[in-house]
Parts: sequence; structure tokens; C-alpha cells
Amino acid sequence: MCGIVGCVLKNKKAAPILLDCISKLEYRGYDSVGIATENNEINIKKDAGKIIDVDKKLNLADMEGDCGIAHVRWATHGDPNQINSHPHTDENQTVAVVHNGIIENYLDIKEDLEKEGHVFKSDTDTEVIPHLLEKYMKKGLNLESAMREVINIIHGAYAIAAISKNEPNKVVATRKDSPLIVGMGEDAYFVASDSPAILKYANNIIFPDQGELITLTTEGVTIKDEHDQVIEKVVETIDWTPEMAEKEGYDYFMIKEINEEGTAIKNTLTEKDNIKKITDDLTDINRIVFVACGTSYHASLTGKYLLESLAGIPTDVLLASEFKYSENTLNDKTLVIFISQSGETADTLKALNIANETSKTLAIVNVAGSSATRRAKYVIHTQAGPEIGVAATKTYVSQLTSIYLFAALLAHDTNLLERLQKVPEYLDDILNDSEIIEKMASKYKYAQDFFFIGRGYAYPTALEGALKLKEITYIHGEGYAAGELKHGPLALIDQGVPVVVVLPPGENHRKTMSNLEEVKSRGADVIAVGSFEDEKLISKANDLFLINNEVDDIIAPLVYIIPLQLLSYYIAIERGLDPDKPKNLAKCVTVE
Repeated sequence: MCGIVGCVLKNKKAAPILLDCISKLEYRGYDSVGIATENNEINIKKDAGKIIDVDKKLNLADMEGDCGIAHVRWATHGDPNQINSHPHTDENQTVAVVHNGIIENYLDIKEDLEKEGHVFKSDTDTEVIPHLLEKYMKKGLNLESAMREVINIIHGAYAIAAISKNEPNKVVATRKDSPLIVGMGEDAYFVASDSPAILKYANNIIFPDQGELITLTTEGVTIKDEHDQVIEKVVETIDWTPEMAEKEGYDYFMIKEINEEGTAIKNTLTEKDNIKKITDDLTDINRIVFVACGTSYHASLTGKYLLESLAGIPTDVLLASEFKYSENTLNDKTLVIFISQSGETADTLKALNIANETSKTLAIVNVAGSSATRRAKYVIHTQAGPEIGVAATKTYVSQLTSIYLFAALLAHDTNLLERLQKVPEYLDDILNDSEIIEKMASKYKYAQDFFFIGRGYAYPTALEGALKLKEITYIHGEGYAAGELKHGPLALIDQGVPVVVVLPPGENHRKTMSNLEEVKSRGADVIAVGSFEDEKLISKANDLFLINNEVDDIIAPLVYIIPLQLLSYYIAIERGLDPDKPKNLAKCVTVE
């Protein structure tokens, strides 16, 4: 994943603002950073490394020009080094380009350009773009028309922004299968990969469609369709404040966002009326299919339990990357629900395109105006606000809240709707006792393996707890349905191996206690998350985190995940790791 920002400002240096904006995209994952500005020539500073380190070395803000582009890169073609860092130029530095995505046919294009005399410096696929732009501009085309020629040639996924020394105070950008937004502020115009980058300067946002050309000048924004006709686009005002994308006194975004989960649930519960309109319209479906990746997949598994138990509708859960192998089972009586925090996940969008051909589609998304919201028939907006930490926390509980509302309304379960209102209180109680988890983290920080087990509604919670641990602590963690222990995992249980048992009150309690006994008898250290009134559990576990007894197995997924998120967070801190920026991972994976 990479991050892009481009801007045109009126009488204000672009480089300091580009540096500020691109720093807000660190969560997308990166290994190098670079900025280019235009001031009758192209000025570039770039290198591999963290933004703070590259800035200390190069003073990235010290470049002239009111117009520029910036980039944080996660290497796909070519090693992470200074030469392969973006922005890239043609050999004459006529044009500079930043690019997010993959150009699938770049080798063929590069070979043709080299035969024409073009000289390449890097190992990247991106470098063909500035060479192509220069080629067409030499033929008399302006930057915008040259960009149209380029996107008619290149294949793959991309978001591109370019500047040229021949066309002052102008940025030209376009997108296909990679996110790009347009921002409009006071005497300031932007393109960016995500809104947190530019909220400080612009909150009036346009979401361009595939193949549209965006041109920023000091006079404003022009957008043209694939036929090069100027079009009017809907402008949406993002009500996230700049402060929402800041740490606000917390050490890390992850702990800030865990503490915001109660508010995220409250805000998402306000979507009830909108969700009811959707459920009222779904009178003839006889099957539901969830499609998601990662954390969203675990939220979907909880949805399966809810919809089948409450509404009696057969429900499947498919990984987005595996969806195409099941597409022939869809029909017009099937509702396909797509869950994506960003609404730009590549695998999910491809599956959404397929499902739209045969079935009703619903997107559960946190980013208004994103690609998924424009492609699905129905949309539920989670109200988590911006989430900067790579490991999903408040977006997960917001997705769950949306699913609970959908299931309760579809099943006309008024009791569940009422119970959801109390969930934020339970979360507050957990956060007030977080020092218990902090002490556990110190005890288990050197563990090499963790196992998480649960039954029924607790099973997806165990999976998500294991995923969080892997993501930010780099400790091997596995989640299992508790009844599967005897089918293999018990062979891995040994003296001192931590096993986290997710054990809310409910019909599965007795059987899960038997599984707890199984691992304890083999020497495991049992870390239990259960109820205050569960005396049997309290007598058996090595370490405990206890929760209000009102939280039974049905609503436990919304509550019991919080201690597991905290456990992973505090273990990461104990191990000296940055929980916001886990290695090799990014927030929004838009390239397959």
C-alpha cells in the first residue's frame, strides 16, 4: 500500500503542507518517502526510511513552489531505496509522478520506450508513467491530454498524480481500482489517498470515479469523464474534525481508538432507522452471503451466527479473495453483504462487481463516498470516525454493531435492540480496569505461542483476538473453535503455553469449561475472559479478566473483544514495539 498527496495552493509554499499531509498517511504502510514541487523546475527530495528520519536528513519542507506532490511507498517493484522512491521523473525532469498501485504491463512499455531512447533509473513499474507523459507532451499535448493517453496504454490498478515544469501550478491526477479523493479548502486544492491526510486543510470532498481526470489549478478543480467532457461531481462535507485524526494525548493511535469504541458504538446505533429501511426492502431473500477480509471476516462470522439463529436465514461467510470460486451459487434471492473499513479493498471490490450481476448487494463501510458505497445497492455507514492504527479496533466493533442492528431488525427482535444500548457502558467498565490487562501483558510478553478458544458466538472473538496478537506483537497466535482442540491443537499444548479462553455466560459455558480443563491438565496457563459471577471459572483460571454478568454469549462479541485488544496492545508495548505500525502490514490493501 502507498499514500499520495498532491496540492495547488495560492501564494503558499506547498512542501511544508505536503509533508504534514503525507505524515497523516503513515498508517497505510511504507518504506520510503518523497516530495516534488514545481517552481519553474521540478524540485525533488526523497529517500528510503521513516518520514521523521528522511526529513531530518533532507529537510523535506525546504523546497520552493506553491504546487507539488508527495508519496509514501511500500515497495512492490524494486528494493526500498532512494532511487526507487517516489516521485519519479523522465530523464529531463520535465514531469514528476507519484503512483499507488501496480502497472501490470510496465515491462512491455519500458522495453518499447528504451528502444525509443528513453533512459530509466529505477527498478519500479511507476517510472514508465513520467516517460510516457513526456513522450506525449513532446508531441504537443498538454499534461492533462497526455495523462489520458497514458491511462489508455497502462493496465493494472493505479492512483496517479503528476506535475510538469512546463505547466506551472497544476496537478493532474486519475485513478483506477486504487483510492483517490479530491479536497477543496480555502485557496487550497488537493488530491489524496485518504481524507485524514487533508482534513486539516480541506473537508469538502469529491470522490472521483474510475478513469476520470482531475486537474487542480489555483482557480479550482476540474473533473472530466472518460470522454473528456467536464462533469459536475457531488461534493460531500466530511464531518470528521482534524483532531479526530490526532493522538490527543495518547501514546499511540491504537489505545486512543480502543478508548473510542464506546462512542463508535453509540454513533453507529444512530443508523438504526437507515438500516430498517434496508431490511424492510429485503422481503424475498432466502440466503445471505458475507464477503470480507481479515478483521471484517471475523465480524462476518459473528453475523452468520446472528442471522441464522435470529432470522433463520442460511448464511455463508466467504473470504473476498476466494469469492470467485462460489459465484455460480448466487441468484436474485441472495443478499451479498460486503464489509470493508475503507470501502476500497481490492478483493472485496472485485467480488462486489461480480455479485452485482446476479444478486442484491449491501456494503458496510466506514468511509462515505468510497468505491464500495457507490457500487452496492444498499449501504450501511459505520460511524467509527477515522481509524489511523493499522490494527482495526473501533471499526471492528462498529461493523459488529451494524450487523447486530441489521440482524435484530430483520428478525424483529426488539429485546436485542434494547440490549445494544447498554453496550457502551460495559466497555467503559472494561477500560476502567485496563491495568489488570497491563499486568497480564508483562507476565506473558515472552511467550512464543498463544492459543485462543471459544464456542458459538465466542469463536469469532477468539479468531479476532489471535489476529490482533499476531498483527502487533509478532507472537504466533491461533484461534480455534474450542470443540476442535482434540482434533489436533491439543498436541501443541505444553507446560506454560498461554491459552486464552473466551467464556461468556450462555448455553456453551459447560462445554467450554471442559475444554479449559483439557488444556489446563496439559500444563497450559489459562487466561480467561468471563463473568464476575462465574465462580467455577474463577477457581480454575491462572489469570482472569471479568465482565458484567449481563453480557451473555449473544452480545459478548461486542464486549469481550476489548480485553483481547488491550492484551495485544500492552504486550506490544512491553516488547518495545510500535502497535500503530506493524511490520509488513498496511491499513487498506488495494493491490492484490
